[in-house]
Amino acid sequence: MLRASPGAPGTSTHRMTTPRVPSQYGPNAPAIVLVHDAWSDGSAWGDVISRLQELGLAVSAVQPPLTSLVADVVAVHRAIDAHRGAIVLVGHGWGGAVISQAGDAAAVVALVYLAAYAPDHGESVEDLRRAEGAPAHVDFLRRDSGGLLAFPQDTWPSRIAQDVPIINARVLAAAQRPIQADSLEERLGAAAWHVRPCWFLVAERDRLVPPALQRRMAMRMGARWSSVRSGHALFLSRPRETTAVILEAVDALVGAGP
Repeated sequence: MLRASPGAPGTSTHRMTTPRVPSQYGPNAPAIVLVHDAWSDGSAWGDVISRLQELGLAVSAVQPPLTSLVADVVAVHRAIDAHRGAIVLVGHGWGGAVISQAGDAAAVVALVYLAAYAPDHGESVEDLRRAEGAPAHVDFLRRDSGGLLAFPQDTWPSRIAQDVPIINARVLAAAQRPIQADSLEERLGAAAWHVRPCWFLVAERDRLVPPALQRRMAMRMGARWSSVRSGHALFLSRPRETTAVILEAVDALVGAGP
């Protein structure tokens, strides 16, 4: 069951809610730009994309190079510029750090975090993990001679997608895209969640981003946050709930819904 927590900045309170799901959005609705985690790719958003498109929303999935925070932000800005009008940025895992930096673009009107990192200005993803007492990524990932970090294919399913059918998880493990290790130590030059309304979906069974850290980040941001009993790849195992959180952000901005 989805538990929603609409909160003012600095607060977070639980109440039960049923997300509003309209039959159709008009042309003035914001476009959705999705930013995937490291060790994934844009095609993994397929189920969520189709659900959003069926409602009349414009959607694009960024393929960030994963070579640096700066390069990934440039890729997101390029996707933003390809749309006309307002943008809701959605980030998963590492993608949360990217949208925190890229969200200062004028067209961005909301940020949605999915089991994501949300560093502050001057903070890196690894800073967040160290503060939580979690091991650095380099401690459990395979690093190649070029400094790229990737999961061994036999451990990706159990660490990222333990609640996804194994036949699908193995395909995704084979298609994972590595990230430059130094990216995870890059500190943000800005954190747009200070000035943009935010939503956060916590994955309570996440084996990559500690759920307690997710909740702390959501509350620090003053986000409207929800939680689902899911592993890290919640948009694969819980596409309905994932889509509902994105729609909550859209509804709050345009007043759509029945």
